Amino acid sequence: MLPEFCQKHPRYEKMGLADLCQHVHQLYAKYDIARLTTDMYLSDLTPAMKPSDAYAHIALRKTERVSIDALEGRITVGLITPYPPGIPLLIPGEVFNRQIVDYLKFAREFNGLCPGFETDIHGLVEQVDVDGKTRYFADCVRA
Repeated sequence: MLPEFCQKHPRYEKMGLADLCQHVHQLYAKYDIARLTTDMYLSDLTPAMKPSDAYAHIALRKTERVSIDALEGRITVGLITPYPPGIPLLIPGEVFNRQIVDYLKFAREFNGLCPGFETDIHGLVEQVDVDGKTRYFADCVRA
């Protein structure tokens, strides 16, 4: 499996397992991921509207795709759920706070620096732009 994985992701060809572990550890340490994930799940969440009202914005076409950097203070129309652990961070109608946006920024950097080990966050939309760069968005109530 490793030769096939390295063929798909050549950046790992000359990297040993210890090097890979150190690479991942440095990213986790940079963001203090243990503290960040604890803080985001314990952070105060602000409901701005009923979940059914927020979700209805999809059918009414009153949503907009907002980049990670502009999410703080915006209202989500869908679930935002990282896997693992599979516990929703936000439900429709809740507001993105700083801790959640910081975690999404970590996920964006991690995905760019560790291809093949990407974080899976349900509700986060990936789009590749014309330059081949992956950008991340969440669907929100239109401002």
